[in-house]
Amino acid sequence: MPPFPKPRFSYQINVGKELQALRDYERDKPGRAIPDKRENNLLLATWNIANLGLQDRTPKAYRLIAEICSWFDVVAVQEVHDNIEGIRAIQSQLPRSYRMVFSDSSGNDERLAFIYDSMKAILSEEIGEVAFPPSELRHVKLTGVDHVFTAFDRNPYLCTFTRGSFVFSLVNCHSYFGGDDQPSMDRRTLETYAIARWTDLRRGSSNAFTKDIVVLGDLNLPKAQPGDRVFEALTKRGLHIPKHSTQVASAIASDNHYDQVAFFPGETQKDFVRSGVFDFDGAVFADLWEDRGEKDFKAFTRYYLSDHRPLWAEFKTG
Repeated sequence: MPPFPKPRFSYQINVGKELQALRDYERDKPGRAIPDKRENNLLLATWNIANLGLQDRTPKAYRLIAEICSWFDVVAVQEVHDNIEGIRAIQSQLPRSYRMVFSDSSGNDERLAFIYDSMKAILSEEIGEVAFPPSELRHVKLTGVDHVFTAFDRNPYLCTFTRGSFVFSLVNCHSYFGGDDQPSMDRRTLETYAIARWTDLRRGSSNAFTKDIVVLGDLNLPKAQPGDRVFEALTKRGLHIPKHSTQVASAIASDNHYDQVAFFPGETQKDFVRSGVFDFDGAVFADLWEDRGEKDFKAFTRYYLSDHRPLWAEFKTG
């Protein structure tokens, strides 16, 4: 979990100006609108907030991150460092009804976390990490993949919430990346299939706490389309990825669709309304872009905010 280089130039964040820019962009930019919170809906989001707790963000930067998080009822957060002061700083700038739960650290000294509005989503009894007993490892295999699955680099983190009659399990994932070489891709593909297989088996179990299971997070998915190896592994057991209304990639530096929300047709899909990506980088720090150009703008944005955009999904709850 190496941090991005801290920008060497000075730039002061004008919080009031940037908050207004975010709100105006979210409201007025075509295709970027995020649904309002309502009594009969639930707004989920997933956001990889780069090296959270490791990079030296300022209180002003945390205020902008908290603003975006406050638009949603539950936010699955990835890249939470073992040092949790970063996510604590976000929570401190959210309304008092927002709570937090997180896993222990694992690969890259990362935790997985949920920030949620306890006025809209009630944390239920089932919480845990997704893992496999040794006897199950041999079943995690795919044709053409020689790599042997032994464990997740970072165990997916499961929390169950209720909203009215809607009882749903969220599986927060940050899949192994490694690189674009064959061994790394094989490992990533098997991790993806492992969570797809587990989710399918769990929702089919008579002992399942709920059949509404949503996989979300940074799945390091290059392209959300048939033919992509990671996409094929994720959807092999029936998980469905809805089309985003915005058609904007979640990775700022590329057009990759790393971050996703997936669920099963015929069950959770009946409650799904719409989803999209919020490209906050189109709104913030406009004067920095004008004065210093794209390179410095991106360096500042990825350090103080993130190199990933949040992906959101709306579900009806009544």
